[in-house]
Amino acid sequence: MDSSILDRQHLAILREVDRSGSLTAAAERLNLTQSALSHAMRKFEERHGVAVWQKQGRQLHLTEAGRYLLALAERLLPQLEQAERALRDFAAGGRGTLRVGMECYPCQKWLTRIAADYLKAWPGADLDVSTAFRFDGIGALLGHEIDLLITPDPVQRPETTFVPVFDYELVLAVPDTHRLAEAGVASPADFTDEDLITFPVTLDRLDVFTRFLIPAQRRPRRIRTAETTELMLQLVANGRGVCVVPDWILRQDSADLPLRALRLGPGAGLEKSIHVGFRHGDRDRVHVQGFLALARSAAP
Repeated sequence: MDSSILDRQHLAILREVDRSGSLTAAAERLNLTQSALSHAMRKFEERHGVAVWQKQGRQLHLTEAGRYLLALAERLLPQLEQAERALRDFAAGGRGTLRVGMECYPCQKWLTRIAADYLKAWPGADLDVSTAFRFDGIGALLGHEIDLLITPDPVQRPETTFVPVFDYELVLAVPDTHRLAEAGVASPADFTDEDLITFPVTLDRLDVFTRFLIPAQRRPRRIRTAETTELMLQLVANGRGVCVVPDWILRQDSADLPLRALRLGPGAGLEKSIHVGFRHGDRDRVHVQGFLALARSAAP
């Protein structure tokens, strides 16, 4: 390898050393000998007159130059890897893989329905889905880790476009024997004596807090979490608390449950939209346009 220039292998070495914590482990993952790895980086450092890491005992610590190159590697390598996957797909006559990130807990069933239609419509394509709520969704989109981001809370960036695909309303689900069941509307004060069941995310990602309870300086008696809307609604139906869910989820999943939906506050309530985001450079990609068309047609 010519060590006089910055190339992909230098970046890959830095990333693997950072991830694995040692030269030996990084060399194994990159199918190199440790001496070859060390030689390549030593030549690189000599050529550019900088050190990329320093040894302290048995540990390696990145220098300022090393941290800069690592950040560069984290941005560029996923894009290069995706480009190589796309080229392999094209060479094999396939249509590539569409990678979708999801920041919407209740959207899993909806996305499953779209996935089935998408795979039928594009028999030469694959579909990968990641639960983006477990990492930075917009960062994954900008970093080319995913191609589409499904989210109710789009973060606008100059490089991205977010398209609304359907609207909905957040409602409070209560048992039909609840004291508020016949009221039709709930106020922030009504939460004071309630156990509120939420998804396991931070409160700043829950509209019931940011748009409803916090402005009114109210809190529920207790907060508990559940991983799925199905479990949430079962807990509510059996008197274990109340929950806030999209109105379409309540209609879809509570047909056999003794539940009532209450609007949050007077007027229009808490209105939301599901958006699909993509990078500007992928605007005309057939996979993206095909997915968007299905997403709009499959609105709950």
